[in-house]
Amino acid sequence: MNKTLDQFSIGETGIVKAVIAEGKIKRRLFDMGITPGAEVFMRKRAPLGDPIEITLRGYELTLRKSEAACVNMEVTDK
Repeated sequence: MNKTLDQFSIGETGIVKAVIAEGKIKRRLFDMGITPGAEVFMRKRAPLGDPIEITLRGYELTLRKSEAACVNMEVTDK
């Protein structure tokens, strides 16, 4: 099942399929390690839904919901 990272529920795990952003946002996401093939675990979500906290490549990362919406994911069962 495919969906964007901002649609993930707490505790869900997935693999990055593509980053659908342009310019500075795409560069920023790539620099933070959000690249195709990376495994992502949704850890927390703020009370109003923004920002979200994920675990990626062994570290915790906080993203804005608008940035997470640019990341296409494939949900994995783990």
